[in-house]
Amino acid sequence: MSFSPQSRVWVYQSDRAFSNAEVKTIQQQLDEFSAQWKAHGHQLNAKAKVLYNFFIVFIVDEASAGVTGCSIDSSVRIIKEIERTYEVDLFNRFNMAYKLDDRVIVVNKEDFETLVNIKAIGPKTIVFNNMVQSLQEFETKWEIPFEQSWHNTIFAHLL
Repeated sequence: MSFSPQSRVWVYQSDRAFSNAEVKTIQQQLDEFSAQWKAHGHQLNAKAKVLYNFFIVFIVDEASAGVTGCSIDSSVRIIKEIERTYEVDLFNRFNMAYKLDDRVIVVNKEDFETLVNIKAIGPKTIVFNNMVQSLQEFETKWEIPFEQSWHNTIFAHLL
């Protein structure tokens, strides 16, 4: 499947890592959902992927059919179902993710602030910008150094 750079993207971040077995089951659910995801009866050119065992990413290329409120609601329903099944929080925007070596770590805002303050997270630390909205942004601005992220705007005074 080919997606245009303007394709819409939604990123959901878990408050804990999914096990490899959970990822396999969740990915199967997401594949089944994407295969039948429709907007006003039109099949969406979409895919969903679990990344780093923490993130669920939806991509929709609206060239053939655009997403609607109802189609977005259906994607939120599957995310809420995953939350219930696996007892995770996928909607808490106050959880921050960053990389330490090649490991993804998710902490709450207060702990993230402390880590910046004690210099455990610095300007070059890779952070995740889950507010990206297009595939192009996802590919270029999702995993970025702290100093280039929105995190820097809020926490720079601590560096």
